[in-house]
Amino acid sequence: MIEITNVTKSYNGKVKAVDNLNLTIPDGEIFGFLGPNGAGKTTTIKMITGISNSDSGSIKINGIDIKESPLEVKKQFGFVPDSPDMFLRLKGLEYLNFMADIYGVQKEERKRRIESLAERFEMTTALGDQIQSYSHGMRQKIVIMGVLIHEPPVWILDEPMTGLDPKSSYTLKQMMREHADSGKTVFFSTHVLEVAEKICDRVAIINKGKILFCGKIQDMREHAKENESLEKMFLEMTEDE
Repeated sequence: MIEITNVTKSYNGKVKAVDNLNLTIPDGEIFGFLGPNGAGKTTTIKMITGISNSDSGSIKINGIDIKESPLEVKKQFGFVPDSPDMFLRLKGLEYLNFMADIYGVQKEERKRRIESLAERFEMTTALGDQIQSYSHGMRQKIVIMGVLIHEPPVWILDEPMTGLDPKSSYTLKQMMREHADSGKTVFFSTHVLEVAEKICDRVAIINKGKILFCGKIQDMREHAKENESLEKMFLEMTEDE
């Protein structure tokens, strides 16, 4: 579970990237976090993951406060950032073993998990190659594999489909559904309504740091008819697609 309470973040003391944000994402749910570029999605995710501190408010993952116990919280989640940055000179297998070392995954267990993830993402034959030789899509896949190697209960995914081929995208969506159906949590950021509509149980729409809507997709469509700002944003996001 992710609990965000009265969270605010400003830059230069003036511009509020996130403005008094309140969200609760329970277990067993794929939660979509939607909004146009610059809406506050990535800033929120950076605060959830402890990369950036909030000015006020609290963020808890599985009941643990990110400010009070940052290392303990970071064991609870896996985070896929919006760009696949990593150690390019490492081989794929070396990178996965490095990630497994960080999270204390035992050798026999990591071998099983690496084989399973590599098979699902069709990366088995590429693990012996240096990451710098990978395509953008392959780099995205190896990042996802590294994030999931310790089987975290909470997944935090920032635009994870970017650069993935259709088959890998479908595989990741399947895995997200399996994870939520097993009683765990997926927090998924996107600016594409169509993707969210197909896989999310609930969504929140953020713009200019404020939540405009939180609920099911079908409810959002009804709400948009009565809310001019949400309707306008809905249309802008649809045009972006």
